Amino acid sequence: MQIAAQNVGRLSRLAAGGTGVAVALSGTLGLALSRAGTTYSEALTTSPAAALMAAGLALFLLAPPATGRAARVLAYALAGVSVALGAAVLPRHPAAGVATMLSGLALACLDLRVERRSGDPVRYRVADPLLAGSAVIALVALVPRMFAPTFPDGPPPESLMSAYHAGALFALAVGMVLARPEAGPLRTAAAAGPGVKVRRMLPAVVAVPVIAALASALAVRTGISRPAAAVSTGTVLAGLALIGLVGFLVRSLEGADRKQRELVSELHERRDFADTLLQSMHEAVMVLDANYRVIDVNRRWRELTGRDSGEDGAESTLPPAGTRDWVIRRADGTEVPVLATMAAIPDRAGRPRGYVATYVDITDRKRAEDELSSRAAELEAGNERLAAALAFKNDLTSMLTHDVAQPISSIASLAELLHADWADLPDDIRLELASKIDKNAHRLIRMMNDLQLLFRLDTGAVTARRTPVPVREVVAAVTEELGCTADVVVAADDDVSALADRQHVWHVVRNLLSNALTYGESPIEIRAGRDAESVVLIVEDRGGGIPEELLPNLFDRFMRGAGLGLFIVRHLVEANGGSVRYERAEPRGARLIVTWEAASL
Repeated sequence: MQIAAQNVGRLSRLAAGGTGVAVALSGTLGLALSRAGTTYSEALTTSPAAALMAAGLALFLLAPPATGRAARVLAYALAGVSVALGAAVLPRHPAAGVATMLSGLALACLDLRVERRSGDPVRYRVADPLLAGSAVIALVALVPRMFAPTFPDGPPPESLMSAYHAGALFALAVGMVLARPEAGPLRTAAAAGPGVKVRRMLPAVVAVPVIAALASALAVRTGISRPAAAVSTGTVLAGLALIGLVGFLVRSLEGADRKQRELVSELHERRDFADTLLQSMHEAVMVLDANYRVIDVNRRWRELTGRDSGEDGAESTLPPAGTRDWVIRRADGTEVPVLATMAAIPDRAGRPRGYVATYVDITDRKRAEDELSSRAAELEAGNERLAAALAFKNDLTSMLTHDVAQPISSIASLAELLHADWADLPDDIRLELASKIDKNAHRLIRMMNDLQLLFRLDTGAVTARRTPVPVREVVAAVTEELGCTADVVVAADDDVSALADRQHVWHVVRNLLSNALTYGESPIEIRAGRDAESVVLIVEDRGGGIPEELLPNLFDRFMRGAGLGLFIVRHLVEANGGSVRYERAEPRGARLIVTWEAASL
């Protein structure tokens, strides 16, 4: 259907262009005949032929669907010339002049459309009434000529203008209708309505008098009636046709009015249904126009936001395009978590003509998610504590099987030897074996004390009672207890005191010195001095130092090769607000440096 309509449109415009050429040629011929015995200027004011020539050329230029700007300007200029020439012949040819002026104005306004009222989508062509006037004048001039065959015995009736001019003007009117098939009776994609039906019935209106004239002439030629009766017959036929046309138009208007009422009623029903559907939705809905102005909101939106209208605070509730978690602020200042969706409403061209924002309250879901996250965090923390406890158990088991088993097995074997060979062993051997048993027992007791301290450190039960502690005094007590006075060089002033727990300082010095004696080599140096507001304790040996691979975890518990000593040292020093670190001594050896806050005795 669309292809057929396009073909009809091309054929119509082609016919319009041919009509324009024919009218221009007829005007040129008429102008040439009217110049016989007159000047050129007199011919322009005595005959409408020149106006027809200009109007025909204007129609030829306006007929193509894509006319260039220059050709369109020239066509409008020729239409103006036609109007001026028509006005010039008004004194001698009033009917032809008026019809020519109307045709020229119709050509000038061929593409001009106006609105009947503001906002009305239907636009009306200014050329339609001008065309109708020109066609009626030409038709009135032609009808008497059509009745000429009914007067065979006398002269034909007089006419308003010559048949030549009337035919050219009528052809010009038909050509203008054909030049715009999308706006005239030939339109194929027009909506039904009274205006369209009137334009489609325009050819029938024009054909009624022509048919009446032909009927009258046929009646006279066949001898059925006299000329007066033939004219009456034609008049009656024309009247009947006119009455039928009026009835058809009335029925069309009534049908259009009924259809309009039905459409309005259906529109109201659909609007009521849409409004009911909008208000009954569980989701909060806000409808906006293309400029994001609020058109309507539903009941759920008012309940969710605590606002009476969408204009109040609409900007704070508008989500971005798409679907995402969003937060809207209520009228009382509280925030509500929602799942928001902003969707565009496209028109036929795909451009957004409006937007719909929907909100779903997800407060319960957010609460459940927060509770689940809290439970997950607690479970993760429990897992971490469980993993730490499991690691502690594994490390403790490993240490017990390695470090504790050795003195126990030594005590057991020595005690068994004493028990089995007591009578045969000399006194000095018995004393040596008993001394070894005592030494391993004290070693085991120290390990148990370290484990007890470890458990207290791991649970956070160790607290520091900080008092001024003379560092040299504590070092001397430790070296004397360990029996290593001859192997240790002490360099510390008597006035160097640390602000710390005395028992903690004793444990720190004892563990550092024990490690140096066990894993290092002599000579071992212990230095203590003040550095600004701090007291620095250095324990240094001349052994092979600590391997590089052990340094990252040197102060961790159950460190292989360090036992519990350095772990306990780190925690006790930090409990007293100090720090401990390791350095490699030069040229060889290990250096452990402890820093405490200085205090005066």
